[in-house]
Amino acid sequence: MSDTPHTDDDLAPIRESVRALCADFPGEYWRALDRERAYPTAFVAALTKAGFLAALIPEEYGGSGLTMRAAAAIMEEIHASGCNGAACHAQMYTMGTVLRHGSAAQKQQYLPAIASGDLRLQAFGVTEPTSGTDTLSLRTTATRDGDHYVINGQKIWTSRAEYSDLMLLLARTTPRDQVQKRTDGLSVFLVDMRAVKDHGLTIRPIRTMMNHATTEVFFDNMRVPADALVGEEGKGFRYILSGMNAERILIGSECIGDAKWFITRATAYAKERQVFGRPIGQNQGVQFPIATCYAQMRAAELMVHEAARLYEAGRDIGAEANMAKMLAADASWAAADMCVQTHGGFGFAEEFDIERKFRETRLYSVAPISTNLILSYLAEHVLGLPRSY
Repeated sequence: MSDTPHTDDDLAPIRESVRALCADFPGEYWRALDRERAYPTAFVAALTKAGFLAALIPEEYGGSGLTMRAAAAIMEEIHASGCNGAACHAQMYTMGTVLRHGSAAQKQQYLPAIASGDLRLQAFGVTEPTSGTDTLSLRTTATRDGDHYVINGQKIWTSRAEYSDLMLLLARTTPRDQVQKRTDGLSVFLVDMRAVKDHGLTIRPIRTMMNHATTEVFFDNMRVPADALVGEEGKGFRYILSGMNAERILIGSECIGDAKWFITRATAYAKERQVFGRPIGQNQGVQFPIATCYAQMRAAELMVHEAARLYEAGRDIGAEANMAKMLAADASWAAADMCVQTHGGFGFAEEFDIERKFRETRLYSVAPISTNLILSYLAEHVLGLPRSY
């Protein structure tokens, strides 16, 4: 599926390299991790060694200096190969906030180490139990105290916190009732979790329906150096928006990869499976759902490519990034459901990997942003309808 003619020719070598790497991590590797809810340490190490996790870090900091299109292709191929990039994509987009808004000292201290794999920046602390995706209502506070900030509060769905050295954290530095604009008063911190774990930082894992290594994180008078602040105090919400657009593009690419994997599996099975003396793929009742999912995937793929192109051009892509993520998530979920239906009872068998991928891809209709909120965003900001929330 990844070798179809519409694939960008200039990215073909990258795609081939990712597929070759992923071939060393077949289904049994992921099934074993899934049973134990274990972190894919060997897979992450291999991607790091190959330079793929440093795709968006400039060469001057030891990264690969690739484009967003290339980064999206990496994530797509990981998922199209039957692997899972959830442990990888955060490192690709969270560092962008440091790159764009961090000080020269922060960039020099952290980006080369992230690029080499000596440090992991895979944790993004934004969502809270009481506010969810209403980011501007978050309650975690950071109060200046001399040459430190004291942080109190809680985050939830902070994935990979147990396996990350650094966390990009959004906290309120000015009370909400003291800011002129709703978007003011939030600040970004680059927290070295190695220094504060069990010293004001507590991490508790949350078991979910898929192996996603997600957690809830508690801050109890956690002290971080003042130079952990990224950019200007109070401007943090603006800083993370561009990173969120990058996140949506990368996750949209993962969903395209998932959809391709499901369609490829369903097509192959429909050709091979014989019932009533003929391959089930000869029946239109089996053909049509597969073909429909292929068309849906292709349309979503074009939207993801367009969002990546506009991102590289420096355009405001709030609408495009959100549409790309939504359409790709819808396409991957439709393909997942179709693939299970095509396989019948075997779709539920662990050894086929379909039920694992089915659970994994379901996440993206909900996170990192719910489809409903994307529709609300488009209604208000694109169509000019009254604000609904």
